[in-house]
Amino acid sequence: MTLSTRPVRPRRRKLSTGDYIDGVLSGDRMILARAITLVESRSAEHREQASALLKGVSAAAGKAHRVGITGVPGVGKSTFIDTLGSNLTSAGHKVAVLAVDPTSSRTGGSILGDKTRMARLSVDPNAFIRPSPSAGTLGGVTRRTRETMLLCEAAGFDIVLVETVGVGQSEIAVSDMVDFFLVLMIAGAGDELQGIKKGVLEVADMIAINKADGDNERRARRAAGDYRTALNIMTPQNADWRPPVVTCSALANTGVEDLWRRIIEHQTVMTENGALPARRQEQNLRWMWDVIEDRLMERFRNNEEVSSQIAGIEPRVKDGALPAGVAADQLISLLFSGR
Repeated sequence: MTLSTRPVRPRRRKLSTGDYIDGVLSGDRMILARAITLVESRSAEHREQASALLKGVSAAAGKAHRVGITGVPGVGKSTFIDTLGSNLTSAGHKVAVLAVDPTSSRTGGSILGDKTRMARLSVDPNAFIRPSPSAGTLGGVTRRTRETMLLCEAAGFDIVLVETVGVGQSEIAVSDMVDFFLVLMIAGAGDELQGIKKGVLEVADMIAINKADGDNERRARRAAGDYRTALNIMTPQNADWRPPVVTCSALANTGVEDLWRRIIEHQTVMTENGALPARRQEQNLRWMWDVIEDRLMERFRNNEEVSSQIAGIEPRVKDGALPAGVAADQLISLLFSGR
């Protein structure tokens, strides 16, 4: 039997809450990564420390510009984020890129592939890319992403880009945690207006037609006109901001700087009219209630008495022998009765 001569990697030192707070506030990337892992943990012990950590850094958070980015498949989202993020770091900003991917627990985290495609940002000392947490549910993913965002802001990142991965409700969830929501589209992919849900258009602060280069530039301008027509018949979220439709090419880095100027213009307008501070306040309240719902559901699923009864109740609900509402009341009563 041959013994391995591979050196044993020393165990990482366990960090105190103070170590985490000091490390995050000083911008230590390794401690930031460990702090994010801590807040993503479902362990009760870790959650207590994570709560203390978030409270300890909260005064330094909340100052970043939060921008959500979504897009149809094949839109070139990773290339766009790589280009935009690199432009921003070159201008002196510190950029964090986060992802909301409710499928990551099944797929192993598709954003990991995006991280490798963001060739410049992945090696940029002023950028930080974090894969989506594998939380199993959209609610769990968004809660952990929000907490990660706060940690990145406390670590000194002044721009946070939150990316949606896949399609579905994640777009709406991301729009509810950012200051500005950008929807990326492409031309020449069939009926453009069928490529995105109306609900996503309703929360868009801007639509950008990407890949507007070469032979596709004319089609991109035509698609932009179609979207402007669609948006004109929709009521804007704020009377002071009608979502613009622009064209750009992330690959050629054309139109991207103008796009960012529009985002800054939105920030200025919404700050001056009070809409942005009000939006943040409403988001904070919704985040609180989302966490309450998430924690209650977790307690419910982990309750031994509830778990012992579910196996017998579910078949009766399926067969119609027990009304769903009655079954729910019975199970909830077990959680709060302490029986």
